[in-house]
Amino acid sequence: MEDDSEYEIATHRRVDLAALDDATIERAVQATLSLHGCRGAQISIALVDDAEIARLNETYLQHEGPTDVLSFDLNGDIEAGRVDGEIVASAETAQRVAGERGGNPAMELLLYLVHGTLHLLGYDDATVDAATAMHAKEDEVFKALGYEPIWNGQRLS
Repeated sequence: MEDDSEYEIATHRRVDLAALDDATIERAVQATLSLHGCRGAQISIALVDDAEIARLNETYLQHEGPTDVLSFDLNGDIEAGRVDGEIVASAETAQRVAGERGGNPAMELLLYLVHGTLHLLGYDDATVDAATAMHAKEDEVFKALGYEPIWNGQRLS
């Protein structure tokens, strides 16, 4: 997955629940950017607990309670192939959801980071069709990374 793109990705851990190393996180975000033609990016990633993401969710989206991931566009220029942003993911939510689904917390968290990166690239999941398309893109990234697809063509209802 080598290319000439310039990506600056920094991971900040505010919790010890994350079972992913920085290299795996960086590789997933880079793959997402690269597969979508992004030539340059500066992305800060924060891995937080549910209390912190709930506070951010309420402050910035006026939604109560924790969520899996939030993305903040920091004046990137998607049209010019540039993304600048911040991704905040709840490692605690990933651990909980993976436990409920019998999945792997690290892969759940990786999904959140890919999903957040796709939001920075302009994807949304506000409708069933948009969410289905976005999940297909997540699967594309997971396959490129050598992982099993998460959604595998499932349509959301």
